[in-house]
Order: sequence, then structure tokens, then C-alpha cells
Amino acid sequence: MQVFRGIPERSEHGCVLTIGNFDGVHRGHQALLAKLTAKARSTGLPASVLTFEPHPREYFAHENRPRRLTSLREKIELLAAQGVDRLYIGRFNARFASLTAEQFIEDILIRGLGVRDLMIGDDFRFGKGRKGDFAMLQQAGQTAGFTVEAMHTLVHEGERVSSSAIREALAEGDMPHAARLLGRPYSISGRVMHGDKIGRTIGFPTANIQLKHRSPPLMGIYTVSVDGLADKPWPGVASIGVRPTINDAGRATLEVHLFDWSADCYDAHLRVNFLRKQRDEERYDSLEALTAQIARDAEEARAYFAQNPL
Repeated sequence: MQVFRGIPERSEHGCVLTIGNFDGVHRGHQALLAKLTAKARSTGLPASVLTFEPHPREYFAHENRPRRLTSLREKIELLAAQGVDRLYIGRFNARFASLTAEQFIEDILIRGLGVRDLMIGDDFRFGKGRKGDFAMLQQAGQTAGFTVEAMHTLVHEGERVSSSAIREALAEGDMPHAARLLGRPYSISGRVMHGDKIGRTIGFPTANIQLKHRSPPLMGIYTVSVDGLADKPWPGVASIGVRPTINDAGRATLEVHLFDWSADCYDAHLRVNFLRKQRDEERYDSLEALTAQIARDAEEARAYFAQNPL
């Protein structure tokens, strides 16, 4: 997949296009992308996605912005896995936010991306004041020569699939629910960084995963599997939170204790799959009390894998 930062001044080729934030690349997104790639293959045009950085709601909401399900790198990897040919990352700033709906259609869709076929969610709005809608796109398409197709929200097992519903499931610790909506376990990926190495001193060494999520959508202790270490997923137990017993910095960290793993994994890029929530994060009066609880957490996770082998 080709990744472009920004939108060309003028397209040299046409494309089949969809637009959205694609946070999580959940089942609904996957259904839309399947239609996109099928249309692209039938027309010989590249299957293209236009997304935004930052998320428009982050730009406008500031402190009330939604917690991201995926970092930009994770989103890129997930979109590539869905067969997307080109990803355009539009910088959402004051200039972009000031574009009228008419300017968005003319400057971005027609001239910049050369859209021939456009597929969008049925609730898609665009342009300054969110004045652009499906009807406006249809009218513009009739004039400029591109087709527009609306995708209805996917309902899976009786439930509307959305990024918001996944955030709610994660906040409630309902990992099977989140996995049903995503079509896979919720995961966070990142590079293994050097930490303070306290885990080594108490008998539970951890891989410290670099968090791109400033405000991760889940907190607590989890049974996890880890991809990127071996030719199969590796079992472990993870803590994601602010480590109140260790420090008071208030910055979220992700630490994974890998079962029966002794090799160095610094700088490896790992994906941590959250399979089951064990408990919320707690503060303990001493390192000894914390160590005893970590031992119980590890035992609980091992018992889960004894019943549910990877």
C-alpha cells in the first residue's frame, strides 16, 4: 500500500475512494473496504482511502476528544491488510476545516484525487459547518462524472457496529464484546523500550511497550497474547495504566510479563492482544504486596491458557 501525506494538487490517475477516520478498522469498516476493493478490481483503478490526522473530533473537541482505538501506524497496518492500494492522510488543521463543502468536492475529490467512484457511510458530512451531505455529492457526481454509493451502518448479531460501541465495551472490560465488533481481539502495538526494570527485581520481568495512545481506551490487568516474538502468539499477562504503586507521574504505560520467555526483546515491534480483563489497576502499600498480587495475576492468566490454548 502506498501512503501519501497530504493530497496532490492534481491527480494523474482516477481512483475508487472512500473517506473516513477508520478508527479501529472494525467490522463495519471492513465491509465498506471489501466493497471498495471489489469495485476497484473490477474497474482497474486503485482502491483509495482518505483519512485525517488528527481526527476532526480531536481538532474541534480538544479535551473532550474520543480515546483512540488505533494509533496512525496501527491504522495504516490494518488498512493495508484489507487490500487498500493508496492511503491519503489529510492534515486536519484550520485551513482544512475552513474548506466549504463545494471547495472540498472540487479541490480534494475531483482535482486532487480524481475520484471516479465514491463510497461513503450514510451519515457522512463534510465541509465547513458540516453542510455537505450525500445529496450534494450525488449532484456533484452527476455533473463531474463520478458515482456515489452510500454504505449503511453494519449490524452484527443485532448490534450496530461503531467505534463508540467498541470504546464502551473496552471501558466496561468486556473484551469478548469488543472482539465481536472488531472481528478480532482488541490490540495495541508498539516497540519494546527500556523501562525502570523494577519487574526484574521482583521476579516478573516485563516488556515495556511504547504507547502512542496518550489516553488508551482501556486500563487494568489483562490476560494477553503477543505477536511478533515467535512464529506463534505468546501468552502473558499485561498491565496498562499509571502504575500508582510505583510512581505518581500519571502517564499511562503498557507492560507485559511474557510467560517462560527469557530472550532479549528490546526494539522488537510487538502487538499485544487483550483477551480477557482480570481486574482494575490498584495501588498497594508496599512493593511486597504488589509482587504478591502480580503472582496471583500471572497464575490466573496461566489458568486461562490451560483452558484456552493459543
